[in-house]
Amino acid sequence: MSQLRVAIRPLPHAAGLALPTYATGGSAGLDVAAAISADVSLAPGGWVAIPAGFALALPPGYEAQIRPRSGLALQHGVTVLNSPGTIDADYRGEVAVILVNHGREPFTVRRGDRIAQMVVVAVERIALDAVAELPETTRGAGGFGSTGIERR
Repeated sequence: MSQLRVAIRPLPHAAGLALPTYATGGSAGLDVAAAISADVSLAPGGWVAIPAGFALALPPGYEAQIRPRSGLALQHGVTVLNSPGTIDADYRGEVAVILVNHGREPFTVRRGDRIAQMVVVAVERIALDAVAELPETTRGAGGFGSTGIERR
């Protein structure tokens, strides 16, 4: 399998933290750690942007998606608020993760905690063609549950 090379710039406040890394050989996402200097308490219903301590230079035609970690979601109700968050190829600022606490208890984020995962994917640019009518399909305009569970 070929690897896409992506430039990453660790920031000073991330000194001593690992760069994003794959947890296993089969992992789709790289684990992203919290690059904070002090604990952050996240109250139930609250959200906060947590710095990740690095900036990227993605090649044109790619984006990085910031996605939740399933363990945080299942065990604590903590997830990524704008999931997936998008890092555009032309963005050069620090990556941050917007965490939200949907749980019942406060959640503490500590320096170095793995708070999200980052998946780099190819994206297509499209050209929109305004038309008077769209081609017909069996589904048509049915949405929001229109293909739901069939109960007998």
